[in-house]
Amino acid sequence: MHLSKTNPYSAACASRSLIDLIGAKWTILVVGCLTQGPRRFGELAAQLEGVTPKALTQTLRQLERHGLVLRTVHPVIPPHVEYELTPLGQTLRTPVEVLLRWTDDHHEMCSAAQRTYDGDS
Repeated sequence: MHLSKTNPYSAACASRSLIDLIGAKWTILVVGCLTQGPRRFGELAAQLEGVTPKALTQTLRQLERHGLVLRTVHPVIPPHVEYELTPLGQTLRTPVEVLLRWTDDHHEMCSAAQRTYDGDS
């Protein structure tokens, strides 16, 4: 068992903001996209069906603020901006890949449980 000096269950714990960030609606999917290498904003938006430009911008800014994503502006016209995982962000690769694999492996069982719960079996 991993012993921690933090208590993410406490609202006052500094690690809570990371739990909130990782649990945010688009974070895992954005990190998953960026594990494939640097991406431009438009590439991310196209890959993440349903994300609004505002939500994608907010997610990328929060990931950048926490040191997980690097935003690089290339000095060309029009400006070319790329996003990529930082070395710290790269440490999320394995947990995100495991979580995405888990959802792929278990979505049918969860859907069946939902139908049973809703009385639609």
